[in-house]
Formats: sequence, C-alpha cells, structure tokens
Amino acid sequence: MKLITTTLSAILFACLMIIMQACSSNNGQSNVSTENTVLIPVEAGQVNRGDISAFYANTATLEAEQEATVVSKVRGIIKELYVEEGDNVQAGQIIAKIDDEQYQLEVNNAKATLDRLQNNLSRSKELFDRNLVSAEAYQNAKFEYESQKATFELSVLNLENSSVRSPIKGTISERFVKKGNMIGTDQQLYRVTDFSRLKAVLHVPEHEMSKIRNNQRAELRADAIPNELFVGYVERISPVVDSQSGTFRATVYIDETRNMLRPGMFSRVRIVYDTRQNSRLIPRSAIISEDLNKSVFVVRDSLVFKRSIQTGYTNGQSVEVIDGLEDNEIVVTIGQGSLQDSTKVNIINSALLIGN
Repeated sequence: MKLITTTLSAILFACLMIIMQACSSNNGQSNVSTENTVLIPVEAGQVNRGDISAFYANTATLEAEQEATVVSKVRGIIKELYVEEGDNVQAGQIIAKIDDEQYQLEVNNAKATLDRLQNNLSRSKELFDRNLVSAEAYQNAKFEYESQKATFELSVLNLENSSVRSPIKGTISERFVKKGNMIGTDQQLYRVTDFSRLKAVLHVPEHEMSKIRNNQRAELRADAIPNELFVGYVERISPVVDSQSGTFRATVYIDETRNMLRPGMFSRVRIVYDTRQNSRLIPRSAIISEDLNKSVFVVRDSLVFKRSIQTGYTNGQSVEVIDGLEDNEIVVTIGQGSLQDSTKVNIINSALLIGN
C-alpha cells in the first residue's frame, strides 16, 4: 500500500511539472508574438476646413486685344525709319518718313492755283453784285474755286501722310520694309501690338453653357512662364453654338500681364464657375476609388478603419468631403495598399505624428 501511494505521488508531480512547462512555453510564445507585431508605416493628412472651387479648364493661344498693321497711304521711297522692333510707340507718333519732295511741290502748285481762283471769285462777286455779269458766270467761278480748294486740301493731306504715324499705343512687333524701299499705297510697313491687355478665346462644349457667365474669374498659366498665375475674367460669351463642333466661344481677358505674357503663347485657362466656402477638405491622395464607391482609411489610436465617403468638388490636390468624415480626423494618404481594418500603423510624416 505504501508503494502504491509513493508511485501515485510521483506521477502527480510529473504531471504538474509538464503543465508548468507548457504554460511557461505558451507565455514565451505570446511575448514573442507581441514583441514581433509589425507597424505599417504610412503618411497621413487631416480633415480641414477651407474654400474649394469648381472650374472649367481648356487651352488657348493668347491674342492681343489691340493690334494694328501700319500701311502707307501714299507711294514713294522710304526716307527714314524712326523705330525698330521692340520699341514702344504712342498713338499718333511718327514712325517712318516717305520722301515728300513731290508732295510739297503739289501743295505749292495747288496753293498758287487756289489763290488765283480766289481772286477771280472775288472779282466775279463784285461784278455780280453790280449786275455786270450773269449768275451763271459767277457760279462757274465759285465752282472752280471750290474744286481747286478740295485739290489743295488733298495735296496737303498727301504731304501729311508722307509722315507715317502709329494708329495705336503699343510696341513695334514686326517691321516689313527697309530704308530706301519703294512702296505703294496700302503697303505694310509695321505691325504695332498692345501687350497691356491680352485675350484667350476658348471653344467650350455646349453642355457647359449653363455654367459659364460674364465676369466670372479666370485663372491662366502659360507653359513658357512656369509657376506664374495670371488672373482675368470672362468678358463675353457667344450666344450661338457652332453646329459642326458643338462648341461656343468664350473670350477671357487678362489685364494684369505683368509685362510677361505675349501674344501667341500657349496657355491653360480655368474659368471658376462656383465656390463653396468652409467645406471639409482632404488630400486627393487619401481617396480609394472602387467602381463608383469612394473610401478612406481613418486613423484612430494607431489603428486604421476603412470608411466610405461622399465627395464633391475636386480642385488640384484637395477634395471636398460632403459626408463620411468629421473635422480634424486623420486619414491615410500614402500606404493604403498594405492596410485592412484594424491594422496598426506608424505615421511617419512629422506634421501629423500621433501616438502609435
């Protein structure tokens, strides 16, 4: 009996030792598992409040609002060219001179003939008043005088037109002739361009017609001038739609060119047709698009949870959130591909470091 009791005690002791070792082994594995939990590195952004606009975007080539081709009103040899390409000119400024010797002689001849006919008219009037000449003779003398007066004025005008003047204020953008050239009437001499006010003509699809209005703000960027934004407005809208292209013309004017924009530049224009103020905004990179559904990963206590959202306007890198998020919530912007609900994350962008 004593032997049996001793044997049972030994068996119970062995079982107890096995159980204690098993528990110890399980605790160690649990600790190792806890110590080896992986934190997924992500970048995140915050839900903020701000204004966001909706816009129509298109491209256009800039044109000058005022541009004139200077032509000669008389024929002759170019005696002087007073301006060159790039020079600024005022309206009415003399920019070229045509040899005027012939026109000066024509003026002198016409003036002498006019003086003679004026004396004849004066004598005819005295005689007519005294009934010494017929009314027909007096009217003929008067007609000859008036005709010669017009000839004289025309010769004076030709003499004045030998001095070529700029019709508008602007900059000489092109010269077509050289000193000494023989030119004819209506031949081009210069092109003058006013750079102070430029326009962009957009061909807008007809389905956008209800959105575009006069005086709406327009933003313009030129590929040739990176990182520069120019502000203008919609000046006029064509009331008809082109049946072939299905578009209508909208003309945008840029007043503040800052002497940087030039006609002919390729530009990208955005017409802002609506602005919502104090909207919830998140970074565009935070959105996960799946078919027609949009969602984000929200970070809370270092864990992420996927949440469906409803979005509104998109403007650049910001997206309006209409429903699904609250102010100041944190959303993952980079690293969503490795996440699922309840994944533990480590936010690595310093501006939004939170407890992990």
